[in-house]
Amino acid sequence: MPEIAEVETVRNTLKLRILNQKIVDFKVYYQPILMDEEQMVKKSLVGKEFIDIKRIGKWLLFETDTHYLLSHLRMEGKYFIKNKKDPIEKHEHVEFLFADGMSMRYHDTRKFGRMKLVEKEKLYEFEGIQKQGIEPIDERLTKEYLHEKVRKHHLPIKTLLLDQTIISGLGNIYANEVLFDAKISPKKLGSSLTLKECERICSSARKIILKAIEMGGTTIRSYTSSLGVTGRFQQCLKVHKRENDSCFICNNPIKMIRIGGRSTYYCPHCQK
Repeated sequence: MPEIAEVETVRNTLKLRILNQKIVDFKVYYQPILMDEEQMVKKSLVGKEFIDIKRIGKWLLFETDTHYLLSHLRMEGKYFIKNKKDPIEKHEHVEFLFADGMSMRYHDTRKFGRMKLVEKEKLYEFEGIQKQGIEPIDERLTKEYLHEKVRKHHLPIKTLLLDQTIISGLGNIYANEVLFDAKISPKKLGSSLTLKECERICSSARKIILKAIEMGGTTIRSYTSSLGVTGRFQQCLKVHKRENDSCFICNNPIKMIRIGGRSTYYCPHCQK
């Protein structure tokens, strides 16, 4: 599943490929992915250019002079850049055609991804953006902020880190890695976290996400950027997918449990 580092990698790669290219057509082959009427979106995009691509949490924001087209990759969404003459393949559900003869295609095996067109001045009226928490690399993510957000919750910190209204962009892989780096048990309740522990989580989250972005994200299972960029952060994973392997710090075996229905990898010795 693409998380913040993977979405950032896609954003940076697409910016090199499609910015300032005139959009000559817009086609939707699987309507539920688009949260608006196709003709309305087409009318707003055709003849325009994407002047920038921004990101809020796991949302990509394709910017024109008047609108943002928001795109959430969900579980397996990917973008491909192809020649517009290439045949549409299975699972390619949305197509943007450019004046230079190229085509950007949204590919999604599970069809969970979503797109939404919003006027620029109404961006934060859209619920998906409005409810986003602070990102791990944002200086506003402080120990005080995190402590205030979790102290009333009798839920495991692992579950709370996956709550996008608290920290935006963290998914299962990086939540596991952050808690290991911070030496905090994923089972520890949010209400029992100290300010010092919240500080360690914030510091670890920032360090790990910056490193993951630098390395192009994590290529694991079904996720690649699909734009000729392969993530290398999987080489740095300390606990995720390492069940029964030796901990790099204490040599005890890494364990896997399920918290909130999510696979959770941790070292019981280092994360007491």
